[in-house]
Amino acid sequence: MTTGLNLIISTFSAVGGLLLRIAETTGRFSAFVAITFSNLFRPPFYLGEFRSAVLSIGYFSLPVVGLTTLFAGGALALQIYAGGSRFAAESAVPTIVAIGMVRELGPVLCGLMVAGRTASSIAAELATMKVTEQVDALVTLSVDPNKYLVLPRVVAATLVMPFLVGIGDVLGILGGFLAGTSRLGFDPDTYLDQTVRFLEFADVFSGLIKSAVFGLIISLVGCYCGLHSGKGAKGVGRA
Repeated sequence: MTTGLNLIISTFSAVGGLLLRIAETTGRFSAFVAITFSNLFRPPFYLGEFRSAVLSIGYFSLPVVGLTTLFAGGALALQIYAGGSRFAAESAVPTIVAIGMVRELGPVLCGLMVAGRTASSIAAELATMKVTEQVDALVTLSVDPNKYLVLPRVVAATLVMPFLVGIGDVLGILGGFLAGTSRLGFDPDTYLDQTVRFLEFADVFSGLIKSAVFGLIISLVGCYCGLHSGKGAKGVGRA
């Protein structure tokens, strides 16, 4: 009886502790986001940090984003053709590839690549600055770490992601075009005509809006984890 009671108490204690940690993390992250947005229109603005973040998040992410979307578009065309040929729907390959890339696959793949490459880099950079007391040095110099370190990266990621996704969409459609014309026997003019005819502005716009939201989330989480890291090399690694 006592053993069963202790098991129930320990279970409730573990669940309660988990819920408290979740609530604490949610509160800290919400406060962090609120502070970041409150600094959005308040000077000073650190344009040098913003330019560096644009290069790091945008320009240097182009190779991995381009390769990923190019091969994803080609693979998507091949798989759609394999399934559509069973229902005599091979002609729908160009349309489905284009719509699938601009609405869903482009933003998701680019978001994953940027999250894996950039968010981890931001977290490691800021965590290292915290561990080596560079963040404390900024405070000593009367520089707001949020405005100097976080805001430029958040704004840069939010603005750059739609451009990355736009390039990724084009390369993904190009991958489908290359697979369709070289392996599936599509006429190049017919493939391009099918792509352009059924692709609407709303499809492209929705994908770009998603990508901006993904960029905002990626940068906020990366900065939060970096600035709230533990001590030492282990803390940087966990961040």
